[in-house]
Amino acid sequence: MGIEPNTNGWLEDTRASYDTVAASYADQLRDLLDETPDERAFLALFADLVRTGGGGPVADVGCGSGRITAHLRELGVDAFGIDLSPGMIEVARRDHPGLRFELGSMTDLDLADGSMAGLVAWYSLIHIPDDEISSVLTHFHRVLRPGGPLLLGFHVGDESQLKTRGYGDHPMKVYVHRRQHARMTTWLNDAGFAVESHRTLTSAESTLGGILLARRRPDSQ
Repeated sequence: MGIEPNTNGWLEDTRASYDTVAASYADQLRDLLDETPDERAFLALFADLVRTGGGGPVADVGCGSGRITAHLRELGVDAFGIDLSPGMIEVARRDHPGLRFELGSMTDLDLADGSMAGLVAWYSLIHIPDDEISSVLTHFHRVLRPGGPLLLGFHVGDESQLKTRGYGDHPMKVYVHRRQHARMTTWLNDAGFAVESHRTLTSAESTLGGILLARRRPDSQ
């Protein structure tokens, strides 16, 4: 395991970076799900679990330009998006008029306890430092109904790298943290989740990506 990088100010850096790249990000990723059948399959499974659980609101946390939110709506899920970046929220509302997008942070989710039927964090935990993950997952647990599904996408690996340019070659300053399934599973177990399935794959989404499906344990507080 590499030395944890100095990520002081990471939240502000992440917000500013995605404000800068929002339009280019949306253009580059808009049709990416067309190229990622395995990811679509996991999203469809997640949507089925939400529906069979009685339905209800689903938060796409770190929604970016809203492409996953919109796809979930197409699957019959009452999904809405939350993102840290005002620029991303503006693009999401532009590209998906009529859908709900809100400014917010996964580090302090402004959602009522037990109010979500499901929650997605699609490659949005990748910028959260290790020492903040437990707090974020505690928020996820708090807002999910008992038994509610949680779907995570992340980059698989053991290192953290500073990304200084991206999406149209615009300047960025974000650490991209790569994690192993075992580590993610331990964090989730500690936060009151039960992991039901996971997979590592290579696709247009990530050169080495991880997808993990868990549920909030009904007996966890």
